[in-house]
Amino acid sequence: MTRALSSDTIISILRQNLHKERTQSSPHPPRASAALDRQIARRLQALRAERGWTLETLAARTGLSRATLSRIERGELSPTATMLCTLCAQYGWSISRLMAEAEDGPPALVRAQEQVIWTDPETGYVRRILSPPNPHLKGELVEVLLPAGVEVSYGSSPMPGLEHHLWMLDGVVQLEIQGASYRLEKGDCLRYVLSGPSRFACRGKRPARYLISFVHP
Repeated sequence: MTRALSSDTIISILRQNLHKERTQSSPHPPRASAALDRQIARRLQALRAERGWTLETLAARTGLSRATLSRIERGELSPTATMLCTLCAQYGWSISRLMAEAEDGPPALVRAQEQVIWTDPETGYVRRILSPPNPHLKGELVEVLLPAGVEVSYGSSPMPGLEHHLWMLDGVVQLEIQGASYRLEKGDCLRYVLSGPSRFACRGKRPARYLISFVHP
């Protein structure tokens, strides 16, 4: 005779299975993501210290609370993509440079298994740094995976005048750049210079995947 499972037991089983699926399908292991968050935290703290800014000063410049900034710098809070963009804008850095320099340094050759992968804790947006920025070079290459139904907005460009070349690999993205709207599908390429707000939205049922080439001013 088969015993009926209680609703609490069923929910527990479903949660365990969901956790396994997320862990197995994640492009970046949880431990590696946590390590990268700690490295980013130390780099952000160093950047603020180099400028002699207090947390109060940075809070006033970014609109982020002092408590939030403190938790980010202590590695207690994983910053979202929007938060990172806001902070990078204050330091004149691209997000890719922040992540790459949080590692040991930008080598000339980066094997696939060595590429930095970061996941936005808020949206699940995944950013892979293919070609890390170098202080002596102006270009960098990033791959982005935007989950279905997800929207990511940035209030400003981390570096005014940063040139972008976006090439769609799969899916559909609705992109808004400084008031102009574009629908991009597989194979489409959009070139633009960013100096204001932008928004990326995956409206389809499948994730969107694209490459962005950055050219520093």
